[in-house]
Amino acid sequence: MKLLDLQGNCTPEDSRTHIRIPFVLPQATEELRIRFEYAPKTLDDREYSIRLLEESFDQYLLPAQRQQANTQVDQYLPLKNLITLSIDDEQSYRGACHRHDEIQDLTLSASQASPGLMAGPLRAGSWSVTLSLHCIVTESCNYRLQIWTVEAEEESL
Repeated sequence: MKLLDLQGNCTPEDSRTHIRIPFVLPQATEELRIRFEYAPKTLDDREYSIRLLEESFDQYLLPAQRQQANTQVDQYLPLKNLITLSIDDEQSYRGACHRHDEIQDLTLSASQASPGLMAGPLRAGSWSVTLSLHCIVTESCNYRLQIWTVEAEEESL
């Protein structure tokens, strides 16, 4: 049963923010599946990437470290967008998936869970996914979050 199919967009101004996305699990279930994807993953404009790096060097590095960092910019390229997610049920935190993959297929059930998530009963109630927008370097980044349940008899079909 489909619970959520949400698409959105973010920009560099959204970096270092969170988007909480509530959803309802109408009844206890055997398994919850989550697919999260975003694009583009990388910033392909080299000149703009170097400009962003230089700005971050100015902000975060001591003057003595900046020159060396500027000579090694290629090791930081390409710059990448990074969005991760965490999941909460009505009673507790169910885990976080801080992966760099732009497409993530996750599973949560009473007996097993994708790495970063905690297995346990999937009770009816209010749940939420929190997207953590660590860094958005492209002008625009689209995302899609899909959540659905899988019952034991559906898996055997």
